Amino acid sequence: MQMPPQVNGWFEEFYTAVEQSPAATAITDTQGVILFVNQRFLEVTGYRRDELIGRTPAVIQSGLTDPRVYESLWSTLRAGQVWQGEILNRRKDGELYWEYEIITPVRNAAGDIVSFVAVKEDITQRKQQEHELRLLATAFETGQAALVTDARQRIVRVNRAFSEITGYDAEEVVGETPRLFQSGRHDEAFYARLWQELEERGHWQGEIWNLDHQGNIFPVWESITAVTDDSGELVNYVAMFHNISERKSRELELNRQALHDHLTGTGNRRAFDHDMARCLRAAGRDGSEVSVVLFDVDHFKRVNDTHGHERGDKILRQLAQRVSAWLRASDSLYRWGGEEFCLLLPATDLEGASTLAERVRQLVAQTPLDGLAITISLGVASLRPAEGALTLMERADACLYNAKREGRNQVCRTPL
Repeated sequence: MQMPPQVNGWFEEFYTAVEQSPAATAITDTQGVILFVNQRFLEVTGYRRDELIGRTPAVIQSGLTDPRVYESLWSTLRAGQVWQGEILNRRKDGELYWEYEIITPVRNAAGDIVSFVAVKEDITQRKQQEHELRLLATAFETGQAALVTDARQRIVRVNRAFSEITGYDAEEVVGETPRLFQSGRHDEAFYARLWQELEERGHWQGEIWNLDHQGNIFPVWESITAVTDDSGELVNYVAMFHNISERKSRELELNRQALHDHLTGTGNRRAFDHDMARCLRAAGRDGSEVSVVLFDVDHFKRVNDTHGHERGDKILRQLAQRVSAWLRASDSLYRWGGEEFCLLLPATDLEGASTLAERVRQLVAQTPLDGLAITISLGVASLRPAEGALTLMERADACLYNAKREGRNQVCRTPL
């Protein structure tokens, strides 16, 4: 290392210390012309010493620092005071970097300012971390509810959206565990799968039903992430969720519409297929009985032709309401099509189904619908071994046809 000619004697040690200092250091004259830079300054900027000596710090300026920073810098230095602050500079390769600078005026024996000494610290990584923290803080206060726990699942922080959704203030939940919000709708197997996925993948997301401060159960879509440190040790869990009650209500309504007849409110053919499949599985598993009753309104075309379709629709609605009211909780009513309906009777043999069908026939005959005397014809069939739903319904339909052919207002059943 070659020192300037004026560096000699005891000052040699001082020069060496500055040259080898881990802090980037520069000395300029009162006009800002660079007189000296140390090795660390060269490493930070990427320039050679001969590319900097004799030039001003403008060579490393990015052009992105607020001009008011430089105005403050020079007014402070010319007043003989120390300036310190942050400046965004540019390395020789074009990369931007942040520096924290302390610039000190140097006076001669007469008290005149003769130079400035700048000591700089590269704070790019810190600025990036600060930026990321600001982004995280902004994200933390979005409409998504956020909850952070420590590795032991103790809550350490929640955001405003969390309080708005759950009704809990932060001071009520910090130190508690998320078990405080468990609704009881999920079994142990659900939580076992959740924790297994968190341990294996570090992340879980799905639908979960929680309990709010008032004791109301509500559904959320939740995402949970396990956070580890540089050594891989678990330090936090971060949960983000939003209330999906409105979406669930829409789904339930759409599902209801998809499975229900729009006129009568009873189940439709799609609902019947779903429920019949369930009954057939039960029958195959434990040999339980299954029976069906098909029925329709006698001379319904005459009703429509005489009184109009609007009154006919009203009669069908009233018929469905009254038959539903007479059924057991386990029985289901479906609109099969037009004026035809079907009863699905789980755990019911042929005798029981026939008795129920006769009771329904009598009640309808005895109770006017929209002021009109209405009768129905019914066909009854019970599931036979190794029989499918299609064959069962064909037999019930044949019985209904026989009931109408033999005079209507009666029950016809298949033989045992």
